[in-house]
Parts: sequence; C-alpha cells; structure tokens
Amino acid sequence: MSRYLTDEQQKIREIKENKKQYLDLLLLADEQEDMIDRYLGRGIMYVLDDNGIKAECVVTDEGDGILEIKNLAVTPDSQRRGYGRRMIRFLADTYSGRYDILQVGTGDSPLTVPFYESCGFWRSHVVKGFFTEYYDHPIYEGGRQLVDMVYLRMSLTSETDRK
Repeated sequence: MSRYLTDEQQKIREIKENKKQYLDLLLLADEQEDMIDRYLGRGIMYVLDDNGIKAECVVTDEGDGILEIKNLAVTPDSQRRGYGRRMIRFLADTYSGRYDILQVGTGDSPLTVPFYESCGFWRSHVVKGFFTEYYDHPIYEGGRQLVDMVYLRMSLTSETDRK
C-alpha cells in the first residue's frame, strides 16, 4: 500500500529499540515505572519530533479489533500546541481499516477526559478503584485524586466519527 505522508506525519516515527530512553516522557502520563513496564515491551511506541521530541505514545493490541493508547505524553513546554491531537490523528489514520476501535483509559480528570472527548472519543466504561488498587501512591491531576479509570473510545471504521 502506497501512502503519502503529510509533513506532520513525517515527524512521527516508531521506536523499536531502547524505548526506556523516553522514560521521563512516559512518566508524565503514567507516574509508576512498573506500570509502564506492563505494556511497554508489547506495545508499539511512536515519538513526534519537531526540532526535538515533543510527544510520545504507546499503543497495544487488546484483541477484538481494539487498539488501546496505553501512554500519551507531551513535554510540558510543548503542551496545548496540538501535539497530542496530532498523535491521535496519526493513530486514527494509521490504524483505520486494521482496527475498529481506538481506546484509551485515563483518570477521571478535568484535564484529560475533556481533551479526549474533544478529539472525538466518547465515554465507554469505568473501572472503579483502579488507581488506588494498582498504584503504590495517590495520584493527583488537576487538583483531584485519581481513583477510577475512565475508558473512552473512538471508532476507526467511519471517517465521520473521527472529525
């Protein structure tokens, strides 16, 4: 399959080796290294380079046509400049036709949930107590302790669902 990539997609590349070199960036999205270790080895990692690494993401095949974003982080000085949205667009374009659903699990935070919803995700389900059960310390985001994991989904089967 021949594809022409846009300028912004050309800056996104897969990392196949030494993924832990980006640990500082990974820890922005997932504060506990042993939790990152659970998916990093089996995940596909991408970085966005725009005169330096600005963002990364890790996705995993969860079966049944579901691709899950396990980690998506943007460097603090590059946040709110469209890099996270660009990564999501890249994933949707790259995996459309190969997967039915792009899914992400995140804390019930006033910072992350609205971001994903603005990218075309909808709330799917909640895993109660996820952060208090699996993390060895309380995690706070936007002034709120994260307790439950909120799953959001985006269809990869219809272009109109991915505006």
